[in-house]
Amino acid sequence: MTNFNSGSLLRQQQQEVEQLIQIVEELSVLPTHQLLQAPAIGQWSIAQCLEHLNSYGHYYLPLMEQAIRQGEARQLPPTDTFRSSWLGDYFTNAMLPKADGSIGYKAKAFKNHQPKPQLDAKAVLTKFLRQQHQLIHLLQQAQSVNIGRLKIPISIARWISLPLGDAFRFLIAHEVRHVLQAQKARKAILPSGPSLVSQ
Repeated sequence: MTNFNSGSLLRQQQQEVEQLIQIVEELSVLPTHQLLQAPAIGQWSIAQCLEHLNSYGHYYLPLMEQAIRQGEARQLPPTDTFRSSWLGDYFTNAMLPKADGSIGYKAKAFKNHQPKPQLDAKAVLTKFLRQQHQLIHLLQQAQSVNIGRLKIPISIARWISLPLGDAFRFLIAHEVRHVLQAQKARKAILPSGPSLVSQ
């Protein structure tokens, strides 16, 4: 379990989301056929990487918004320190890529989070960017509530809950992981193209 300054943690996470937005905005200029092109058999295209993330945003963002509203209604003011849970640390660290960009923990996506092979690529990217702006708004709102006491049930086992602060950490670490995967897919299909913003 790790201690964080609550305000600093939320601001840092907002900066990470802003960087993800910048990366995906650069990806969005690619033509549709490249967004849908898998780098190899059995690997996800750029659009599939982002659609996978959209499925998580579809689940978590409404619950985060609801938790923040409950925190405001219950008058749960922010604390200076957020103490992560052991499970929150585990999930977050499992998602984050290593310093060299490699993925340590690998697991097959759960069925309800597996993207379809045929997608409306531009709609997928538009939805992802919309969700990220919503996430930034939630991170800003969360500055006014206790992110340690408010709980979010996880998508793969809804009887298990994480503190709101850990839910933010996990969700954003997961996004970093798969946006990096999307960048790698782009590099594989366009190895001579200009480099994107790095994480």
